[in-house]
Amino acid sequence: MKMTFGRRLNVITGDNGLGKSFVLDCAWWAMTRKWPAQVNPRIGAGNIGRPATAEEASIYFELEGKSSRKLCYEAAYNRRRESWIGKKGRPANPGLILYAMADGSFAVWDPARNYWKTSAEDEGVGRPAAYVFTPQQVWDGLPAARGESGTFCNGIIRDWAGWQREKGEAWQQLCVVLEALSPEQEKLLPGKLTRISLNDVRDMPTIKMPYGAEVPLVHLSAAMKRIIALGYCLVWAWQEHKKAAALLGEEETKNVVFLVDEIEAHLHPRWQRLITHAMLGVTNLLMQQANVQLILTTHSPLVMASCEDIFRAGDDKWVDMDLEGQDVHLSEWEHMQYGTVDRWLQGPAFDLRSSRSPEVEKMLQEAGSLLRQDTISLEEVQRLDKLMIEKLPPGDAELARWRSVCEARKLLKP
Repeated sequence: MKMTFGRRLNVITGDNGLGKSFVLDCAWWAMTRKWPAQVNPRIGAGNIGRPATAEEASIYFELEGKSSRKLCYEAAYNRRRESWIGKKGRPANPGLILYAMADGSFAVWDPARNYWKTSAEDEGVGRPAAYVFTPQQVWDGLPAARGESGTFCNGIIRDWAGWQREKGEAWQQLCVVLEALSPEQEKLLPGKLTRISLNDVRDMPTIKMPYGAEVPLVHLSAAMKRIIALGYCLVWAWQEHKKAAALLGEEETKNVVFLVDEIEAHLHPRWQRLITHAMLGVTNLLMQQANVQLILTTHSPLVMASCEDIFRAGDDKWVDMDLEGQDVHLSEWEHMQYGTVDRWLQGPAFDLRSSRSPEVEKMLQEAGSLLRQDTISLEEVQRLDKLMIEKLPPGDAELARWRSVCEARKLLKP
């Protein structure tokens, strides 16, 4: 399998089980040299890729370097060591990498905090391979590795409360990001800090709901929690990168890669229509001097239809995965012009024959097949006519077409 990514927006579609998430895992590994679950075994995704057969297996990738120079790397799978082994030495610096997994896990690779040096004695000293959060750790914090003191991340609840009290840059960025990621009818506006339990001394952030109540973050819907987690991790990763770069006396990174698996997960259709545009917008807003590359997977025709307005031929790419025999085949598209959600459902991204329910789709196919016959049973026509009137609304175009054809051929009375 070979895949080439666009410079800015990349959308991957395909049926379940064909490897969309695995492509994101491979992209993360190519840039960081660690599978997410290698860094944090407690997450439920991002496991090490393992060959399914006894044949030799390798991963080869190219990264664009300075002055358009391509940096090449290849690794072969070593079964005895259960790992992918390539040439030694310092890897390329791909910039800031963020990975939002479908199960709510989140991973960050920061060139200022995770980049290791060539000499063996310096590799990994004081630097984790990456910051990989379970869904709960995103909220409650990520402790340092076993045997080490400190905390890698405070988590949403503590950081939000601290940022809100300080009213500094991080708080301003969080408010801007949350508002940009939320639909017009349901803005994510922070409320007052509160307490929710005698046994929990943390100040709990809240969200002002459209109906007036201020609801603690832990009591919000799954969709709101996902958007809040995405927004927080963006702000946290960028803020910590800036602080680390300043401590090292280095410039902030000029490259950001954001991997998002199932970008529409838990989201209402209203949210699905804006999430890709909003994600690109807020990433560019936070990291104004950086080149941002977004690679996402989706099962949503609403996400695909919304991408039409922002898709740039030459910079962006849509890759569709299909099963042909026992092989996964990739089709790369440099345009998105299907228009309505119905047309997207029936296009190559989703391959449905109809946007209707399976029962109605079968009924319409039966009706079409009946009208193509040389000899047509009037009993069958009457049965299908009764069924179509029962299943379809009065103004339905297919019902009107059926009645028109049947009446013209004198199979039904007007």
